[in-house]
Amino acid sequence: MDTLKLLEAIFLGFLEGLTEFIPVSSTGHLLLATHFLGFRTAGRSFEVLIQLGAILAILSVYFAKLWRVALALPDDPVARRFVLSILVAFLPAAFVGVLAHGFIKNVLFETPLLICITLIVGGVLLALLDRLDTAPVHRDAMLYPPGLAFRIGLFQTLAMIPGVSRSGATIAGALLMGCDKRSAAEFSFFLAMPTMAGAFAYDLYKNRDVISLDDAGVIALGFLAAFLAALVVVRSLLDFVSRHGFAPFAVWRIVVGTLGLLALWLYG
Repeated sequence: MDTLKLLEAIFLGFLEGLTEFIPVSSTGHLLLATHFLGFRTAGRSFEVLIQLGAILAILSVYFAKLWRVALALPDDPVARRFVLSILVAFLPAAFVGVLAHGFIKNVLFETPLLICITLIVGGVLLALLDRLDTAPVHRDAMLYPPGLAFRIGLFQTLAMIPGVSRSGATIAGALLMGCDKRSAAEFSFFLAMPTMAGAFAYDLYKNRDVISLDDAGVIALGFLAAFLAALVVVRSLLDFVSRHGFAPFAVWRIVVGTLGLLALWLYG
């Protein structure tokens, strides 16, 4: 197996884990990185399948809380409402993702110029949202009502466009609907679990005939790197957002998008 490709897989896995749960678009970062590195796997399966590492990272951090919810489901209406809220928030992205899977993978994933533009535009919008001075109505992500969760889920569908950011879209929707920054970020964690697991399972099914043994090894390395990086991010993000808000991520998006445009202009 090519040593350089293995090193690239580790780097890309680390990049996935670092960016998956912050509002900067992990998919956008991965697609730009793979474009300039010339890194390819059959069916672009690597970029989706290594997300399993990030999913397991968030499950490991929230396992105790989720286990308590599972045990309380038969008797606790609050636990049932939380699960319902996550499910209804997940449905719009599931519907759009299945319906537009081919267009997303074959057209949007292959358009680095679009990714750079959405990174920049999303950064500007995130900076503006971060400056909103409104009194939050919702402060506990586990108490978001199903109607609110569904509307946040509609925002998540925007993340089908690479560069928009799944977490960024859900956080933006939550902020616009009266949620505070910390709970908005935490709800994006909870919503990530079914969304990313569904994307992983569906992409694995669609690419089951084209994934080679060589790709499996590369994906495994990317998965491990993504797990370790995401573990650090999930453990520290909520405190970071509480102190600094989302402005640093807005700047990050604008810088990466601008550098991407410059690189495309110079190198194609």
